[in-house]
Amino acid sequence: MDSSRNLAPTPLPAAPSRRSALAGLVAGAAGAVGAVAVAGAPAASAAPAAPAPNGSPTPGAMQLFTDPGLNFGALLALGGAGARASEVGEVLTAVNAINAAGPNENTYTAEFRAWGDRLAGMRTGHRETDRFRSLRASQYYAQALFFVLGSTTPGDEERLYRAGRRNWDRFAHLCDPAAITDKVPYGRTPLPVWFFRPDTSGKPRPTVILTNGSDGQNVDMWTYGVMAALDRGWNALVYDGPGQGQLLFVDKVVFSPRWEQVVGPLVDWLLRRRDVDHRRIALTGLSMGGDLAPRAAAFDHRIAALVAMPGCLDPWLAFPPELREILTPDKAETNAIWNEEVVPELDPTEAYQLKKRFEPFSVEAMLAARRGRMFTDFWTAARRVVAMDITGVVRRIQAPTLVLDYQDEAFYPGQPRQMYELLRTRKDYIKLTAATGAQLHCSPMAPQQHCEVVFDWLEDTLGRRKG
Repeated sequence: MDSSRNLAPTPLPAAPSRRSALAGLVAGAAGAVGAVAVAGAPAASAAPAAPAPNGSPTPGAMQLFTDPGLNFGALLALGGAGARASEVGEVLTAVNAINAAGPNENTYTAEFRAWGDRLAGMRTGHRETDRFRSLRASQYYAQALFFVLGSTTPGDEERLYRAGRRNWDRFAHLCDPAAITDKVPYGRTPLPVWFFRPDTSGKPRPTVILTNGSDGQNVDMWTYGVMAALDRGWNALVYDGPGQGQLLFVDKVVFSPRWEQVVGPLVDWLLRRRDVDHRRIALTGLSMGGDLAPRAAAFDHRIAALVAMPGCLDPWLAFPPELREILTPDKAETNAIWNEEVVPELDPTEAYQLKKRFEPFSVEAMLAARRGRMFTDFWTAARRVVAMDITGVVRRIQAPTLVLDYQDEAFYPGQPRQMYELLRTRKDYIKLTAATGAQLHCSPMAPQQHCEVVFDWLEDTLGRRKG
């Protein structure tokens, strides 16, 4: 998930220095507003928003940690239970242990890593049990992976990724039918793909390509699309692109602003399969994937339907203006401000947040973070984020498009509606809200509801299966 896994809003304290430029680095939450449905949105999505007690977007039982970042991660893990990608009791037991130990990035990483290790070691010889224990293990490793750069063992990042990947691969192999795995050509580094299908009949079926965000893992794609696709008789393709999964953590390939060069080979791969209906290939993008997928669809018109979850035009706007102002046309000047005025003022949590946010855009940032250090080349990393702006190409999208938005959207407030207004194709806009527990970036507490909205729209747009 910027996935379903982006850092939740954590205000950073101001001081009479450049440190004040970081205030609200991962904040910018939108105000609480009612649900909005435009041009054919399901009626259920238009329920009025319920006001959150004390102004909190996660009141009552939704408040597992006082730290918003830890809380978002735990809610995401808890929400996966409906897709059998977690177990409520396991997650809450982990939460209790973390709170007892003192909640922080270190205790969170250690506890969820222990849960991943525990489940990964529980092989029973029973296919279904081993299958879903592997899926849950991949979830818990993903939780640990997200916060490991803020722990005392940042050098374990690749190790944690590989542990989660092994369990994801085992899960995919144990599916019935087993997911088809392959490597799709992409520059010097092929893209790993997992192709899920309802059966082995070879019948041509509508197919959805599921695009992750800047920090999500494969298990999130199961929760936010694969299971729903299979339930409706669709195929689903999961992949790691540059800046994601294997390409980031192992191959050290960062995000590309030309995502059509990523999706194009995936479409080529699908078109060679007889169990894919070539006229009904859909593309979804979760979290920052809501920037990536629309970019691809703007240039590859073989995409028959597009869903941005949420719509994102410019990821750089997720950073506060004070931080964006550090970036100047002059590399030396920018990096001098960064290294001499900003970095010395950071506390450990602030430093972790910056390392995590820039990691998918800079190999230097990732490798420095693994050594427990702050990256020094802010200019290059920031310029890569700036290059992800798709505002100028959205009008080129021809595929029917659904733009999702969320009450209390923390990263791209206002951008989903702006994307909707720019579109010149058949389009729909739906806002998910607190009235049904679907608030926050990517609806971490309501992925089933999220998938209902998305796949109902896809079926209405591309047609339902017959018989």
